[in-house]
Amino acid sequence: MKKSIDEHAARFSDHAADYDESQDSPEYRACADLVVGHADPAAGDVVLDVGTGTGAIAFGVAADAARVLGRDISEGMLERAGEKATERGVENVEFGEGRFRDPQVPEDTAVDVVTSNFAMHHLSDDEKRDAIEAVAGLEPRRIVLGDVMFFGEPNPEDPFYSPEVDDPATVGILADAFTDAGYALTAVEMVSEQVGVLVAEPRD
Repeated sequence: MKKSIDEHAARFSDHAADYDESQDSPEYRACADLVVGHADPAAGDVVLDVGTGTGAIAFGVAADAARVLGRDISEGMLERAGEKATERGVENVEFGEGRFRDPQVPEDTAVDVVTSNFAMHHLSDDEKRDAIEAVAGLEPRRIVLGDVMFFGEPNPEDPFYSPEVDDPATVGILADAFTDAGYALTAVEMVSEQVGVLVAEPRD
């Protein structure tokens, strides 16, 4: 990870007010739509959305889920997400501090689906592996990861990310991490050479 957790949290808090407007690329919108579609929660499901930001995925799945736990490291992002929940009258989404390796899920809560969109690429490859192992340890029936990821060789002249703060992985590295955590990829969606969605379910 090229910046500390606290540095990332502060950076995103600074941009929370205009974050939604800044995420207007076709790739981001397509990725978010795919994550929500593949999450496909059932009526009684609990969805954990890690790196929830201002809640794009959390709100996207809320209508079909029983409960959504939106977790983020940025106080500013969480504050904006909470404001949006109030504005929209969404009552089954709970926003709070949490991260991939410690998502702060209540002890009496079973998580059915884990989602994340455009968040894990801030971690190093080793930290991504730890993060996937941590969310897999919650034993969800499905994990849906949308993110910056490399399907081929990245083009340094046309990066979809900021090399000074981001650290995307190849699809192969992510697939191996899911396999080692006891999950198998059931869908791979390439939005672009540098953006995609992975869906993983328990191998058993």
